[in-house]
Amino acid sequence: MMEGMAGLEGTDRPRQRVGTAPARWTPVVEDGLALRALERYGNPHLGEARLPSCPESTVAARRLTQAVALRQWGLSPQLTEYAVLLVSELVGNAIRHTGARWFGLRMLRRRGWVRMEVRDPSRGLPCLLPVRETDISGRGLFLVDRLSDRWGVDLLTRGKTTWFEMRVVDR
Repeated sequence: MMEGMAGLEGTDRPRQRVGTAPARWTPVVEDGLALRALERYGNPHLGEARLPSCPESTVAARRLTQAVALRQWGLSPQLTEYAVLLVSELVGNAIRHTGARWFGLRMLRRRGWVRMEVRDPSRGLPCLLPVRETDISGRGLFLVDRLSDRWGVDLLTRGKTTWFEMRVVDR
């Protein structure tokens, strides 16, 4: 585990104390974990949340996405589920393929659209590859391409931002 990562769970279940029964998953427990992620990394809707580049950060990114999309923006459960999945894929790519020590997560909402961004210091471009039924990996960008309305990469002076957008119905 990386230094300074204490308390960042590597699973979607809360940590179990020795000698106690495991906490059952409930929406209240999940909301509590999402609130802890917001407190630790900041709200990616208000500014970029900076997370360490380690597998446990994928869990944190999913929780942040769920907290913002479902609780703050009031998106439908299905759209929230898609947003959580696609953010998880982009974060996984940033962790696996860039060699970076950190990545940034930002979420934007404008009339009729939501946009999720993952920024990392690598200028290496992601590739959308053909996917076969027998493939056991390499489906991340395929899912982003299929489930989002638009996606792309913005090259920066130092690094890149990989993003996707989804249409939403404003109430």
